[in-house]
Amino acid sequence: MFSPEAIAVVLPALWISLKVAGFATILSTFFGGGLAYGVVRYQFWGKFWLEAIATLPLVMPPTVVGFYLLQLLSQQGLLGFWLDQWLQIRLIFSWQGATIAATVMALPLMFKTTKAALQSVNPIYLEAAATLGQSEWQIFWRVWLPLANRGVLVGILLSFTRALGEFGATLMVAGNIPGLTQTMPMAIYEAVQTGDQTLAAIFVAILTGISFLSLLMTQYLESRTATKPQFFR
Repeated sequence: MFSPEAIAVVLPALWISLKVAGFATILSTFFGGGLAYGVVRYQFWGKFWLEAIATLPLVMPPTVVGFYLLQLLSQQGLLGFWLDQWLQIRLIFSWQGATIAATVMALPLMFKTTKAALQSVNPIYLEAAATLGQSEWQIFWRVWLPLANRGVLVGILLSFTRALGEFGATLMVAGNIPGLTQTMPMAIYEAVQTGDQTLAAIFVAILTGISFLSLLMTQYLESRTATKPQFFR
């Protein structure tokens, strides 16, 4: 099963998948987590619509999301034209483009999970910290985050798993180029199309193992109680 030919195909796809999923997780954590904090902490006009837009990729077909990204990031797109003309950056058919697509698809999970975790924090802790002179930044790091950290970590794990398994939007934006943009889900599709069931089974086993491990870690975190905020120790 693990012939040199199979290893030569598996390792590049595995590396690209982990690289894309890793960077997508970082980006979705930053933007999705930041957006979740913003909508929970502040009241502002258009919050309802912002939440709806942030959650939209969760219910839209990935190919539809990929089409929108293609129109945005291509050399004729609004953002792609500017990046190409001014910075000589082309995201279409690149692993960076795949990362953006995976980020967009994973961000709703990070946003919804983090939002629920932040909303579960008892406001009494926040009010007490503010009364005792803590700044908003200190309240976030010493009170809010320690109490919501389990939910945030669950969101990170779910985002990573979602990004790792992304297929439709990534295919639309980055294509299926072996050694450059071909992730494991794309490699499975190509192996099945060419009749290489053994190679497809290897990729399926790897993705199943990673997904199952992520699920176990998620369940473990959900079963644990939140840590006590540092400020009240």
